[in-house]
Amino acid sequence: MPDHPKAQPGSRTKAPLTQLEMPVIGMESEFNVWLDEVEINPEPFWKHPRSFIDAPLIPREKTSVQVPTGGAVYFDRGVIEVVTPVIELAQHSTARMVRNLWEQIGFVREQLTRWGQQHGHTVRLKAYSSHYNISYEVPKSKQTKHRNEKKLALLLAHILPVPVMVAGANRRSTGVGVRPRGGRIEVTVDFTPDPGLMVATATLVVGIVRAVMAWPSYELSMISRMGVPVVAGVVPGKHTTRKGWLTKDFHFPKSPFTCDIDEPSWTTQFGEKRSLRDMALETAWLFRKSIREYSDPFSFRLLFAVLEGRAPSLLDLADRPRAYEDVGNLARWGMVIDELRNFDRREPARTIEIEAAQPQPPAVKEVAVKGGAVERVRQPRPPAVRHLERRNVSLLDRRKGRDRRMKSRPLPFPDRRLSRSAYEQVFLKLVSGGKLRQGTELYTPIGMKGWYHAVFRRMSDGRETTMTIDELLKKLSDWV
Repeated sequence: MPDHPKAQPGSRTKAPLTQLEMPVIGMESEFNVWLDEVEINPEPFWKHPRSFIDAPLIPREKTSVQVPTGGAVYFDRGVIEVVTPVIELAQHSTARMVRNLWEQIGFVREQLTRWGQQHGHTVRLKAYSSHYNISYEVPKSKQTKHRNEKKLALLLAHILPVPVMVAGANRRSTGVGVRPRGGRIEVTVDFTPDPGLMVATATLVVGIVRAVMAWPSYELSMISRMGVPVVAGVVPGKHTTRKGWLTKDFHFPKSPFTCDIDEPSWTTQFGEKRSLRDMALETAWLFRKSIREYSDPFSFRLLFAVLEGRAPSLLDLADRPRAYEDVGNLARWGMVIDELRNFDRREPARTIEIEAAQPQPPAVKEVAVKGGAVERVRQPRPPAVRHLERRNVSLLDRRKGRDRRMKSRPLPFPDRRLSRSAYEQVFLKLVSGGKLRQGTELYTPIGMKGWYHAVFRRMSDGRETTMTIDELLKKLSDWV
């Protein structure tokens, strides 16, 4: 491994700008901290995460540290934030990303519990928000007036709100945001406390964002041209933090978070009266190929079960689930939150209309137009074909026979066969406590610069050097 040409013993060199060899995704979530049932700002109280984390850490920037589960934790404007490492886009990548996030949450929750027991305090993590990050590989030098990162974010701020709120928002949510972040698009929404629903939401977000990135233009006229239904007259406002756009509840004729999402009371840009769930389903169907490309079968089925009304959305509940108040205890990876697990038993039976148990094609067809281009033309929607009682519909299970007749229960995400992504393996090596062997030399990881570079110290003379995670990916067998 060659050293940086300007590196000196005991010094640290600045990592050059690097673009990863593979497109990636990542996720972060923010939590308010309640100490002895009083909300506190964690940074002035603890100063640094190492004050409550009793485990080997790799420093990053400011109060950010790399933790043994491969992700990072830091303080940010009054909250604790946990972050996944970058995860390359591939089949099952959205499930890997969400599992990794919950591993970071579980680690921080365990450390806070241990700290509280040692110091005689109770500590509670109250969910605040989640950010879904998707890389955008087109460099600024190749972006154009009609196809650039800012226009892409604005376009997505019109497309994403309805399907995202049906898949992962709650009754007290207020908006869905999209921000261009220089080489990536960041989608901001309320935290989703149920891991299965969070994977379904991530699957939806990543699939739509990656598909829209491939559109020939990012002008808003593409929404109608591609047949994507949106609520007429809704214009996103400026995001409250950093550059970007935020579609809030008051931008709609009425709050979409408190209404009946099955009531056809929303006028689309095509003049139709539709329900929010129906619009979300059609949008997801239009992007189904991209959604399937990065998802796993379980999450794909769950997503469409929610959008079809066969499984409950958090917006079907009377209020926001209480799991928001104590994440890591009332909500953990490998479980289903109480409100969803007991939904059939607690909710009164009511009849709802859906088009079928399987995802149905949208009311559009593709036609050739002058010049050989292809446009989507809307068609009359077929009538609903059957009624289902929500109380008697299996939430996740399509089994037949005796098992189907038994009282169904939603299942946690089945992660037994979910492998680690290549980049996850790199980060787990970095925090493992091992050393990297290069020839006769051993190197110890001592820091991170962003998500793309790791800083190493050569044990023989203390000289420091940096390596990209793409370089480290090729050296996974060189760790001792």
